Amino acid sequence: MPLAPSLIQLPSLHSLKLSTPFLHGCTPLSLLSKPTSSLASPTPSHSFLPPIRAMKSMQGKVVCASSDKTVAVEVVRLAPHPKYKRRIRKKKKYQAHDPDNKFKVGDVVQLEKSRPISKTKTFIAVSVPVKNSKKKATEEEVPKELGIPLESQQLQQA
Repeated sequence: MPLAPSLIQLPSLHSLKLSTPFLHGCTPLSLLSKPTSSLASPTPSHSFLPPIRAMKSMQGKVVCASSDKTVAVEVVRLAPHPKYKRRIRKKKKYQAHDPDNKFKVGDVVQLEKSRPISKTKTFIAVSVPVKNSKKKATEEEVPKELGIPLESQQLQQA
């Protein structure tokens, strides 16, 4: 038995409200600003945009800094071997945005996710404060001379 069109009640398209402007295909210009780092300066969060929690940030070493405003950062992570289940090091290189060209090869930086800047750049490089190693602290605490003269020095003084 065919259903008559009068029996089916569909809501009009104008009465449906979309929850976000991204579904219309347009993006507000306020969201398309320059890429910024949330570590460098706090930015106001928009109430309708959920935060990205999949990957907050990564740390790595700068391996190439020859390009203008771009650094190549190598990130090392530990992952289990698929067959032997032993943890092995996996390395991956990421391109990161460095607007001031302040990072050199060997610097340790933190990569923070941002909007795509180019085809390969979706991270911003942020400096990481250098931690003091324990070697420097132990050298300062232990004096080089104990204050006790050696036997050869006692013979010379006598």
